[in-house]
This record gives sequence, C-alpha cells and structure tokens, in this order.
Amino acid sequence: MSSDLVSRHCKPCEGGVTPLDDKQAQKLLEALHADWTLSNDGLEIQRTFHFPAYSRSLGFLNAVAWIATTEGHHPVITLSYGSCTVAYTTHAIDGLSDNDFICAAKIDQIPLGDS
Repeated sequence: MSSDLVSRHCKPCEGGVTPLDDKQAQKLLEALHADWTLSNDGLEIQRTFHFPAYSRSLGFLNAVAWIATTEGHHPVITLSYGSCTVAYTTHAIDGLSDNDFICAAKIDQIPLGDS
C-alpha cells in the first residue's frame, strides 16, 4: 500500500471532511515505515529520524520541506543536532486525513544513506 500512497497527491482540505477513525488510521499506518507512530489520542502521526551531523539533519529537513510545499500539506518539524522529528495532522479537521499518510509515505522514500 505504501506505493499506492506515494503515487497519490494531497487534496486541499478546508474542513467539512470527517477525520480518519482509529481503524482507518491503523490500516494506513501499516503501509508506512515501522518507525511512524500514532499518538495516543489518534490525532497525529510522527517519526523521528536520526543523523550523525547537523548538516545531514538540515538536508533532510529541506527534502521534507520540498515534499510539503509540493503537496500543499505541511508538517510540524523539529530539528536538532542529530535528529529531525516530523509530525503530521490535518488541522482543518482536527485529526488525521489521507494527506498525512500520503506525505509520510513520500518522506519514507527520501534516501537516508548511512544515517
């Protein structure tokens, strides 16, 4: 299913859409890298990526930013010396949408090298 998510594009969401329920979110989560986690309240997915140097963390952040800009769906990104945490939720619906999983799947395709 990951390849299915990667081939899709985000659709604008201005509200009026029902957030994914826990069962739907769990099914989509299975298509992502195992390091993605679902928050306890089921409103967010997140993954932390680890790198040996700040420059690698920053390069990864720029790749994530490119995906976010291209898809029109923007995560919360926390950057530190050896890591970058990416968290997705769809604010307009106060929960998760397909867009969150589409972007996460695209991030999973970023080559990490020997991080």
